Amino acid sequence: MRVRVKCCGITRVEDALAASRLGADAVGLIFTRRSPRYVDPRQAAAIRMALPPFVTAVALFMDDDVAWVAQVLNAVKPDLLQFHGAEPAAFCEIFARPYLKAVPMATVGDLGAYAAAHPRAAGFLLDAHAAGEAGGSGCTFDWTRVPRDFPRPLVLAGGLTPDNVGDAVRATRPWGVDVSSGVESAPGVKDEAKLRRFLDEVRRAESGLFDADGRG
Repeated sequence: MRVRVKCCGITRVEDALAASRLGADAVGLIFTRRSPRYVDPRQAAAIRMALPPFVTAVALFMDDDVAWVAQVLNAVKPDLLQFHGAEPAAFCEIFARPYLKAVPMATVGDLGAYAAAHPRAAGFLLDAHAAGEAGGSGCTFDWTRVPRDFPRPLVLAGGLTPDNVGDAVRATRPWGVDVSSGVESAPGVKDEAKLRRFLDEVRRAESGLFDADGRG
């Protein structure tokens, strides 16, 4: 199986290019001002324009108002949206873009019910935070809570690093993984060596899953 990789909290063109060169499938741009990884829309537009083909630009929001989301979409033109707060499906869908919905695993006990409330979501990002908290804390959650045969794509997040992502992939077999603080030298500044090792560990674990399944 192929495990997709998203590198989130990108604030610099050079980090986006490094992530792309090393094999990341997507980069995340955070537009919630409370985040230490917030990126101004003008800088984000420059990052977006620098991305090579087939690398997805993901715009992350957390309980932001409609006008701000619309302003960012007009300036940056991301491929995919990610809503990290308490946004209901009706809010997420008004922008007519595919979206991921983050799941605060410290609070949510029934993933199926949570997903059912967002029937048009492209997938769900499972993070370690509680409802109302931001991600990027560097904390993990109990990976045994991730269902193996969930009918919709699941992206694993929360405290992933080069040291634990291989175990995480083997334990959960996710559609994708999302990393931010685990490959940084400072908030919003990616460390290329850490990112390279992270991608290497994902591919190593992915190869083991391929061997075990006998299929891609």
